[in-house]
Parts: sequence; C-alpha cells; structure tokens
Amino acid sequence: MKPVLFVTSHAPPERIGAVGALHERELVHFALFGGRSKHGADEQPGDLPFPHSRVKQSHLAALAASGDYRAVVCSTGGRVALPAAWSGARRARVPLILWSSLWAHPRTAAHAVSYLALRRLYRSADAVVTYGPHVSAYVRARGARNVHVAPQSVDNGFWSAPAQAIELAPAWPAESRTNFLFVGRPDREKGLRVLLMAWRASGLSVPTAALVLVGVGSAPPGIPADGAVGSAADETRCVGRLNARQLRNFYAAADVLVVPSIPTRTFREPWGLVINEAMNQHVPIIASDAVGAVAGGLVRDGHNGLVVRASDSQALAAALRKLALDGRLRSQLGRAGARDVLAYNHEAWASGFSRALHSLGASRIGC
Repeated sequence: MKPVLFVTSHAPPERIGAVGALHERELVHFALFGGRSKHGADEQPGDLPFPHSRVKQSHLAALAASGDYRAVVCSTGGRVALPAAWSGARRARVPLILWSSLWAHPRTAAHAVSYLALRRLYRSADAVVTYGPHVSAYVRARGARNVHVAPQSVDNGFWSAPAQAIELAPAWPAESRTNFLFVGRPDREKGLRVLLMAWRASGLSVPTAALVLVGVGSAPPGIPADGAVGSAADETRCVGRLNARQLRNFYAAADVLVVPSIPTRTFREPWGLVINEAMNQHVPIIASDAVGAVAGGLVRDGHNGLVVRASDSQALAAALRKLALDGRLRSQLGRAGARDVLAYNHEAWASGFSRALHSLGASRIGC
C-alpha cells in the first residue's frame, strides 16, 4: 500500500512519539517545510525516527500530485504549503485531510483575506482532523464535514516518571509552602502580564506562596533585571528555557501550574501541552477560558483545576489565593488530573487520523 503524505511545518520533540505511532499504524511520509515555530521546545536535531523530507513550500504541489501517496494530510500552516498540497492532492485524485488547530480566526487585514479561502477548504476537505471538540465545533460551523478528533498528547510515560531530586533547582524559596509555576514564552498572548497583576493583587507572599516563571528568560519585559517582580524579590523568580528533564523536575516541585493565556488579534491558545505535562506529575491547573485544553475538555473547573475568565486579573488572584490556602483541594484536583490525562496519549492521537483515513477507505487498519 502506498504511504500517506503528511505535510506540516515542524517535528517538535513533543510530537515525535505521536508521529511515530501514526507511522506504525498507517505508513506515513512527513514533508516538513519549516518556517516560524511557536512550539516551546526546539526541533529535535539529527534524524527523525520516521520517514520524512525537508522541502520548500513551492515543491509541495508536485510532491502531492506525484501519485506516490494514497492520501494527503496537510496542516493549516504555511501560506504556500496549504494551497500547494491541496492542489496536488486534487490533481492526483487522492483524499485530502485537513489538520486544523484554529478555534478563532486571527483578526488582521492579511488574515481577513485568508479567512474566505480557509473556509472554502473546510467545506471541500474530504475529512478534517482537529485538536479537540472546541476546534471541531468551530470548523463544523464553517461547513466542515466528516470531522474527527486527534486529542493532543505528550509522552505520558516520560512526564509521569519520578523527578530526580538531585536535579531540582532551588528556584522557589525553601520556606515557601505553595509553589506556583508558569511555563511559556514571554509573549502577550501567554497572559504573563495578567498573571503578574493577579499575583500582586492576591497578596500572597513567602512563606505562604511563591511564583516561578519558566521560559521567560532572566528578565522578560516588565520585570526588573534582577529577576524579581516588584519588591517581592523572594516571591517571584524568572528562569530561562529548560530541557525536558529539567522541566519535569520543576513540575514535580510545583504545587500549581498557572496558564493565563489571553486571546489577541493574531492568536488564541490552540491547546497548551504544558497542561498535559504537569498533570502527569499530579499538578492541579489554573487556566483561563482562552486555553484550548479548557475549551477542549481536559481542564474542568472544580474537577482537576480552576478556570477563570481570560484577562481577569482579579478572578485569577482569587484562584491563586484559593489553592494557596487549601492543600486538600490541591491534592484532590491533582489526582483527578493525573487520571484524566492518561486518555490523552499518542495512540489516541494516531487513532484520530486512522479514523479519518478509514472513513475515506484509505486506512491500513480496521477502525
């Protein structure tokens, strides 16, 4: 059986296991066209453990039309890549599957032009695979049919493994009773400024609680160069990017992960894989309703975390105080999250694509 051509920009480390699972099931060749990446980790160097090629976007039309593939999957990224793969699949007369992460279209002049084209693609795709039910609802409302979910996943085995205490960085003050953690880029859409406003409004301080910001560098915009926020030098600290093992140790030392993302004109958090990672270490979540993992059903208010309105620093401050002062609730939420995240695994992600292929008579396996 011919392989499936899967067109996407990057193969970030968090996606390697999922991609490998899909290749084992369906025999897939990945065409990686590069470009700007918003993934938190750098792309894995060296050879990838599945068939792939690095191609220019302009070459994708000929590749998809070559007749060497039984179906074409393409993501919504790439100004040239998406229409090129689309036209190639149509010329080859093979099924076209769109992999979509958007649940709100960017509001800029350039994206206003692309909206009509993308809406047409939603309607004409043979199948659509989404990040979760929030994306499925969005694309169905715009005419998509034959929609399937490939739930966002991480390597649960790795992220649930015990941390190595010898490597636990002394990021939090030793006397802090509740450790809050933020992991992300210091970009506006990640809600870092809202978090800092909420932290000040919460009134929390050592020894009750402390906050560590990972991935923001030694002093992101709006934070003094000494790494502290405001005058609370011993309460909030900044850390640069960490490798996966180091980050796992930070999750293990944390009591709460805060994901305060906000919607902007150009971005709405498609998912937030840091949530999956932290849940594997029994860490409860505080997240805004602009986070895909909330809209997609992984984070549930009062069950495995607390959900607050995006950009509402007062609501976030109240959630911070609530979990800082209630250790029993933190444990309850953390245990529930650790159970819930098990369903978000690489096999489940690969199964979503297999179901889409099966619906088109192009799967190697029965679904």
